[in-house]
Amino acid sequence: MVASLFPSRTVPELLPWYPQIKMAHISLVVASGMLFAWRGAMVLAGRTWVMGRHWRMFSYVIDTGLLAAGATLWATLSLNPLMHLWLGAKLCLLLVYVVLGSMALKRVRTRVVQQTCLVAALAVYGFMASVAYMHDPLGLLLPWVSHGG
Repeated sequence: MVASLFPSRTVPELLPWYPQIKMAHISLVVASGMLFAWRGAMVLAGRTWVMGRHWRMFSYVIDTGLLAAGATLWATLSLNPLMHLWLGAKLCLLLVYVVLGSMALKRVRTRVVQQTCLVAALAVYGFMASVAYMHDPLGLLLPWVSHGG
């Protein structure tokens, strides 16, 4: 029933480009995470220049490319986050990551809360990567929850 709500929108002409799109997506995930971690560390070290226009724009360019590559993969493979629960979990985790990241970089003024938000955002980032890698909403928790199969 859910499938009928979301008709297949596969883009078969993009299938030959799948390996390159996937590699671009993975590379941009790594670049985005590294840039966020570095900027977060610099903010905690009191370096205000890291919040300047240049670094924000650099982050936006990477994240826009990441979003474009992810959406292209989504369309190419005709994935539905309501049917492919790992994708739905990844999208929900992405929202949590963005909120925590925003709090860590600019929304919170106390150092302890900033540190907590940064660590939490990086943990969510890692867990989100494990969900994507394992194609399971439990991600790295799967071996413990499934008790070995």
